[in-house]
Amino acid sequence: MSMKEKKETPLKAAFTWDELKLNSDGMVCVVVQDDKNKDVLMVAYMNRQAYEKTLETGVMTYWSRSRNELWVKGLTSGHFQYVRSLYLDCDNDTILARVDQVGAACHTGSRSCFFKEIMKSDNVAENS
Repeated sequence: MSMKEKKETPLKAAFTWDELKLNSDGMVCVVVQDDKNKDVLMVAYMNRQAYEKTLETGVMTYWSRSRNELWVKGLTSGHFQYVRSLYLDCDNDTILARVDQVGAACHTGSRSCFFKEIMKSDNVAENS
């Protein structure tokens, strides 16, 4: 489904941009999660403009640190991320975005950016 096929839906936020704790670059980290299966898809950053555009359109919008420009996820690839919910962490410095992901989230073509396993362990927490 293209962005044109999906009607833009303005979202009402419980927190304004001014209530968020920004990093030294004036941005917040965004962890993106598939709303259906809860897989973590990617991590990106938002500045004020990206946050407000995301709320205005219902389509995930970020600030591209490498290109130094606003980045509507899917605009060139067709792999849009439609907002299902946004959560703010306990420190107000990271957003969890639960999305309906169209196609791959990663620029490599992978569904998730997290496919490079570093290690696994059989350690299990003991019940207290």
